[in-house]
Amino acid sequence: MSKVKAWLKAFRLRTLPLSLSGIITGSFIAFEKVYWNSSIFIFSLITTILFQILSNLANDLGDSLKGTDNDNRLGPTRSVQSGEISKKQMRNAVILFSILSLASSSWLIFIGTTNMGTEMIWFYGILATLCIAAAITYTVGKKAYGYHGFGDLMVFIFFGLVSVLGVYSLYSKQFEWMNILPACSIGLLSTAVLNLNNMRDIQNDRNSGKNTVVVLMGSNYSKLYHSLLITGAFICSFYYMVDCTSSYVFIGLIPFVFLFLHVRKVMAVRDPKEFDPELKKVALLTFAHAILTSIGLNL
Repeated sequence: MSKVKAWLKAFRLRTLPLSLSGIITGSFIAFEKVYWNSSIFIFSLITTILFQILSNLANDLGDSLKGTDNDNRLGPTRSVQSGEISKKQMRNAVILFSILSLASSSWLIFIGTTNMGTEMIWFYGILATLCIAAAITYTVGKKAYGYHGFGDLMVFIFFGLVSVLGVYSLYSKQFEWMNILPACSIGLLSTAVLNLNNMRDIQNDRNSGKNTVVVLMGSNYSKLYHSLLITGAFICSFYYMVDCTSSYVFIGLIPFVFLFLHVRKVMAVRDPKEFDPELKKVALLTFAHAILTSIGLNL
């Protein structure tokens, strides 16, 4: 495999639609309320992509250093694990994307906090720093939070609350409580993707000392937890849409038809390998939910 292909594989581009779902949702909620800035939209997308790639690279490095990426892992072979990219090269890539993420987020804050107080500039600066730190320390470091059961909470916060509420406030310069509902919906669906990943890898994670929520709860309770994540996302979306002025927004619920069919399949799974194709399905359905909701809001 060429180096270019090896790095593209390490970037895990298939994870990008999920990470963009919150930004798209928050942006088009703002657009519907006649708050818009094309520069904020473009740089929020770029910043989110950089954050996600940084997270993917750091995850590859961290799990490799801890021995979690091994021959017993059921998911796709990672780049450091396979030897396609050395640990030193991956460390350098993590540093590079940390710098790029910081630069992009700094410019986003600069253009997005115009006419906002100094305290808000500091707030967004700290938030951007926390995003970078969270992307790295999920698996890197002695106290990597992904190894102590906090991965789900952090995904919910950063993929849902921070993404939707944060970008909306950059457009509107204000906070609206109702936006917590779509933010929670995206956050819960994103957590469901992580939960599937951890259900697939439960045995290897347990043997490697990676105490994910799935490892702590066990397989059966994790399936129930998964169904609650999907159901919770549906409830949040539904109650938000009831309060919207456009009835077209309900087209955003169409992906939940397939998500509930997905839950039925998850409950019947016996072989952890069967969770792997469901990962892509939920990620793309989350993206579809974000796109359809955004379109429906503005029809």
